[in-house]
Amino acid sequence: MTLSERGNTLFRYFSGLAEYVFQSELGIADPPLTDYLSDLMYRFVRVDRMHRVRNAIGQPAKYVSDMLVEADQRIGDAKRDVHRHIGDFTLYWAGLFPESLQTEGEGASLDQFTNYCVHGKRAYLIASTILTEEEDAPGEVLERLGTQFEMCAYGLREVRREMERRDDDEGRSILLLN
Repeated sequence: MTLSERGNTLFRYFSGLAEYVFQSELGIADPPLTDYLSDLMYRFVRVDRMHRVRNAIGQPAKYVSDMLVEADQRIGDAKRDVHRHIGDFTLYWAGLFPESLQTEGEGASLDQFTNYCVHGKRAYLIASTILTEEEDAPGEVLERLGTQFEMCAYGLREVRREMERRDDDEGRSILLLN
């Protein structure tokens, strides 16, 4: 993320909410982790960034299974990038919109949520082991995202609740800008 994007009002809003929820509500003081999660929310505001992994003929990989196939066909930085994206994609949906993972049938929604968590954790852990010069996603942060995936997803759910609570307050609460 560029310095100018970090100054963006929407990014600062996400950053303030993430810091408030993770530090004040959950007691987790991990600035690199909360910065990464703020960046994740900001990046995925744009749908084209959510579906940026492409197959060999240029079509977006919209499903985790398609992204996994693409990750297996890549090496080096490209492989790391796709695995990181799988982790980001699954964490975004499992954290902010878990209800979207519900499908028809008894127990199906739990299976879909569990699958997202399993694939997200694994993808972050794989990405964390591939060495790179990329500064915006250090291996240590990706490793923490992999080992603490469920906690991060819970934290993002709490960020969403805080956003909804603020919407219900009709703007009377303090806007947290970083």
